[in-house]
Amino acid sequence: MVLESTMICVDNSDYMRNGDFVPTRLQAQQEAVSVVCHSKARANPENNVGLLTLAGTQVLAALTGDVGRVLAKLHRLQPQGTIDLLTGVRIAHLALKHRQGKNHKMRIVIFVGSPVHADEKELIKLAKRLKKEKVNVDVVSFGEDADNSAPLSAFVNALNGKDSATGGSHLVAVPAGGCVVLSEALISSPVVGGDGAPSGSGMAQFEFGVDPNEDPELALALRVSMEEQRQRQEEESRRQQGERDSAAPDRESGAAGRALAMSLGREAMELTEEEQIALAMQMSMQQEPSTDENMMDVVEETDALINDSAFLQSILEGLPGVDPQSETIRNVVTTLKNKDVSKDSKDKDKDKEPPAKDN
Repeated sequence: MVLESTMICVDNSDYMRNGDFVPTRLQAQQEAVSVVCHSKARANPENNVGLLTLAGTQVLAALTGDVGRVLAKLHRLQPQGTIDLLTGVRIAHLALKHRQGKNHKMRIVIFVGSPVHADEKELIKLAKRLKKEKVNVDVVSFGEDADNSAPLSAFVNALNGKDSATGGSHLVAVPAGGCVVLSEALISSPVVGGDGAPSGSGMAQFEFGVDPNEDPELALALRVSMEEQRQRQEEESRRQQGERDSAAPDRESGAAGRALAMSLGREAMELTEEEQIALAMQMSMQQEPSTDENMMDVVEETDALINDSAFLQSILEGLPGVDPQSETIRNVVTTLKNKDVSKDSKDKDKDKEPPAKDN
């Protein structure tokens, strides 16, 4: 078993917000990095893995055998800025030079999901230096493969030199779209399978590209990692759906409040939702009737229905979000009834008044 120390460079630029890889480029990359970390750890218990960001160029985790620590840092990543590929690779090389196991081979795994603006000549120069230092590099290009193909191919070819076909460095291009899953594409590639498992080999016939009979622990680790990622994605989807559902009633009540505010002024915004609904009902009942004779008949029928408590009760019970037994609604209904009773009393008193005497 080969002893190896690996620095993984991840793309945490703003391009990682794109959804061409499900659910986003960032989360697809996190799942793929998890697969690579478990693969390295299971290949040899003494292997070490470190983590570095290409945007902001920060070492999140120094070389360690604790994969859980690396993954914990990985899942806290947030997209920001643009990548600096040259600086990131140089720092990864520096971290490998200070590895504790001097007998470990050195490898850098680079995930690139945004445009590479580095000069191609500088990339080739850096590749020749890494080749001289016996550092192998695996490059995973996804999402922007069409734009990055030329510079990244030149970089990997310079690393392998004359042994391009059998060299220890690899370029794996994963195009966006369709049903492509980044982590599954890596499982059948040399990045996870090693130098002896070229892309498109027979490893793909096994789940996750690993023969469980030969390496049951690696197969189990990959299965657990994939299941954890699926659960995280499902929880995130449920959380977002819950936020959308809870926001819908707020938007509706906010619209009602704004409509009332336009009619009555700022004091309507200070009322509760039930008070706003009751006030809206009262406004509709107190609107001036049309001068049309037919509309007068409708108004008289409406007044009769208002005095019918059973009818009012049935209307209130049919309104969404309204409790007809609440104190606010009952007060409004009582107020309306009292106004009608008072009006009837005034009309009767007016009829009883004696006619004015002529002087």
